[in-house]
Amino acid sequence: MSAPIVVKMGPEICGSLDTGSEREWLVTNGLGGFGCGTVSGLVTRRYHGLLIAAVPELGRVLLVSKAEEVLHYAGRDYALGANRWSSGAVQPQGFQLIEQFHLAGSMPVWRFACADAIFEKRVWMEDGANTTFIRYELVYGSTQAGLEIKVLVNYRNLHVTTRAPDWKTSVTSLPRGLCVVAREGAMPVYLLSDIAQAEARTEWYQNYDLAAERERGLDDCEDHLLAGAFRARLSPGCSVTFAFSTDPTPPLEKRVALAVREGLDQRLLEYWIAAHPRAALEAPHWIWQLVLGAAQFPIRRRASDGRERWSIVAGYPWFGEWGRDAMIALPGLALETGRPDLARSVLHEFLQFAQQGLLPNTFSENGEPAAYNSVDSMLWYVQALEQYVTQTSDLSLVRDVFDVLASVVAWYVRGTRYGIRVDPADGLLQAGESEMQLTWMDAKVDGRPITARMGKPVEVNALWFNALHAIARLAAEIGRPADEYARLAERVKKAFVRYWNHDLQCCFDVIDGPNGNDGSLRPNQLFAVSLPESPLSAQQRKHVVDICAVHLVTPHGLRSLDAADPNYCGHYEGPQSKRDAAYHQGTVWAWLLGPFVLAYLRVYEDPRRAFAFLEPMAHHLSAAGLGSISEIFDGEAPFIARGAFAQAWSVAEVLRAWRACYDAGFRVAKS
Repeated sequence: MSAPIVVKMGPEICGSLDTGSEREWLVTNGLGGFGCGTVSGLVTRRYHGLLIAAVPELGRVLLVSKAEEVLHYAGRDYALGANRWSSGAVQPQGFQLIEQFHLAGSMPVWRFACADAIFEKRVWMEDGANTTFIRYELVYGSTQAGLEIKVLVNYRNLHVTTRAPDWKTSVTSLPRGLCVVAREGAMPVYLLSDIAQAEARTEWYQNYDLAAERERGLDDCEDHLLAGAFRARLSPGCSVTFAFSTDPTPPLEKRVALAVREGLDQRLLEYWIAAHPRAALEAPHWIWQLVLGAAQFPIRRRASDGRERWSIVAGYPWFGEWGRDAMIALPGLALETGRPDLARSVLHEFLQFAQQGLLPNTFSENGEPAAYNSVDSMLWYVQALEQYVTQTSDLSLVRDVFDVLASVVAWYVRGTRYGIRVDPADGLLQAGESEMQLTWMDAKVDGRPITARMGKPVEVNALWFNALHAIARLAAEIGRPADEYARLAERVKKAFVRYWNHDLQCCFDVIDGPNGNDGSLRPNQLFAVSLPESPLSAQQRKHVVDICAVHLVTPHGLRSLDAADPNYCGHYEGPQSKRDAAYHQGTVWAWLLGPFVLAYLRVYEDPRRAFAFLEPMAHHLSAAGLGSISEIFDGEAPFIARGAFAQAWSVAEVLRAWRACYDAGFRVAKS
């Protein structure tokens, strides 16, 4: 069963430079490597490229930047690409030829109308390899066509830019194409084709304008190296395939690579349907697309002992592995999509990185030590583990990891890094040191946390309460002592009454901070309602949901701060310092839709209304990161998507919330 086409647009979108350049496609390889760009063809970010390879010890490296395509048909030349140069000139303007763009499963597909010819292009990556394929087909035409492809390369870290250095570039001819070593000591990249003839080149194309980087206050100009030109003749109904790869022998025979990619998309949907047959078959079509989007974030890594392990990329195009993000996203990415083996691997392997009761906040891509500045990553781990066990009844994993869980509680009780410890006076978890941010609201400007949350953050203690309950239940199931965990949980529940702000009839965001209790209206209190065990009364839960619904909910997520707060900032834009100052001061976070919908269901038991909060995401799948959900949005209309255009926990939590609505009785009428 193939996915219905959800993301589809015509010349009214693609033919406009502005709207076509706002929409970004993404292909991934399951290793952390990826390719991405705009529908229009403009390179607007340093992160755009056809092959960004994941290379052990080097991190992610841009190897192939783009392909400049010209179709020669019926006596005319049709340039299919588009470039904006630093002068402001836009040349060529191939976006004007796009008749249609759509996602076929996970693959972006363009259709160009050139006179009476229809010319199709599709892009995908080979799973488990640093290989990007492009397939061109002359679908219709009254005569043959010639195709010329100029391939531009680079060799740099994902996060920087290149300005025409004096590289000693080597381009060597091969039977099916070219081998390019961009500079001395660089790894080779292979530019290959099944039928096209290659010609070596070495010429710099300078001054590509990076408009999205300029908006972020960063370097907005880059150069790329033309390494080869390919030419092919196509009759109507015929195709040519290109492979850009770190592998000298990628599969180029006929439709082999394409069929493998299509087969993978098919299996991903089959896993989902097998795990949740009724929910999957009755899900709205955009949820099908989101299931395929969820598969872009899990990646395979090589463990220290040589074994393969699974991990999670927090978001594209610039995020790497983040501990907290992985644990929040894991249930939605793995359990909701029918891939419990993936969940088990992540849960088993992540504990190899536990230190003094903590999991890393971030992992380095180049071998540097991980950063452990997170009070809640381990608490989210326990939530993910409990959801896994509930779905699979796999107590063998619990037995494998329980000693670590017990040590986590012990570390939290006696105290660990960054002032993280249980307050012996009330049993609540406190955390924080000067200039150190430990919760998910983690932005800093000039080393100073913008949302300084030293003390006892509300969601941390909601998580602590739930973790203690979960560990007690798991301990009992495997025959380990559970009474101490239950006792600690009861202390937390009794002390949680201190979070209630009687004036506002909701929870304080932080209590016992350096300046007392923080009454800022933020969404963090929702976790005291949405998590399985709530320390609040039924009436308090209703008040929390109501105040968040009235003041924080937007079509694409929840504001991180009430708009009436004097510190509110409704737009996330400008240089890094300005963006960081707005990051948690009103910026909308898509992932918070998950806990909000779960909390709403708990309080109102109205799955139809709860699902209505998710419905705007159906439109968003065609508006920014195509087939995926963005990290953040402006807090004010029109709620422009910002940040990473594909974020793991955004996708995961919407999937999880959808099935919660379904399980609660909601059904959607199919169009």
